[in-house]
Parts: sequence; structure tokens; C-alpha cells
Amino acid sequence: MVTGLARDIKQTRNFPSVEGEAGLNILRTSEMLYERLNTALKPLDLTFTQYNVLRILRGAGAAGVTCSQLAERMIVRDPDVTRLLDRLEKRGYVERRRSEQDRRVLIVTISAAGLEHLHAADGPIVKAMTSTMEKPGKERLLELIDVLETIRQ
Repeated sequence: MVTGLARDIKQTRNFPSVEGEAGLNILRTSEMLYERLNTALKPLDLTFTQYNVLRILRGAGAAGVTCSQLAERMIVRDPDVTRLLDRLEKRGYVERRRSEQDRRVLIVTISAAGLEHLHAADGPIVKAMTSTMEKPGKERLLELIDVLETIRQ
């Protein structure tokens, strides 16, 4: 029996293992969700990665976070956090300052303009996430969350 994923990727044979098929389903679904979130943010000239950075900085408050702390907390890792922050700083959404305890460390905070832009992006993100994830229903989504957390352990 050819599964939905096999059909989507035009694979005519069965997957060698259910574990492999499950993993590929997670990757395919993740890519689809990432694409929908980026599409929702496009009118605001933001990527989901930029939105994620601003969301983390909003949560950090006035204390901000270091670049390494920011990288650790990102949903989708970006290997070049410095360049990402350069783009956000150029647009006036983030501010960087040297730590008073260790001048080698940069502290990043969200600016007022960044907060305002982030607030405008929250609605489209919630709408895109809800419309994409509502089909299975809350009970099945809670099961999915449990399974995914088990896999990450």
C-alpha cells in the first residue's frame, strides 16, 4: 500500500521501515508548516526565523539575551545568528550592547519598533498555525505533542 507521503513524493515502493516513514513525514510536515508561516509573514517583510528571534527577545524583556542564549532558544536553528541580528538591527528592530560584566559579550534586546512589528505579526502567525493544525483536533494534537517530545528525548 502506497502511503500519503509516498504518493506526495512520487515514491512507488513502500518505505523500508515505519520509523523511516515516520521521520520523513515529520520532516515533510515541518517544511510545509515552515513555508505556511513564512507566507503569513511575507506581507510584514519578516521571515519566521526573524519572527522567532523577536519573540525570544520580547520574552527576555529589558535584560535581553546573549547571542549564544538566543541561538539555543531558537525553534529553527540559524547558523549565522550574527548576520540575522545585523539585518534586524539595520531595520531598527533590535539593539545590541556590550555586557558590563564581560565586554566580549553582546546583549541583544528588542526595540520599541521591533515590539510594534512583532505585535503586528502575532495575529497572522496565530491564524496560520491554527488553520494548519486544527484538523486533527485538540486531543490528537496533545497526543502528537507527547509523541514528538518522546522522540526528542
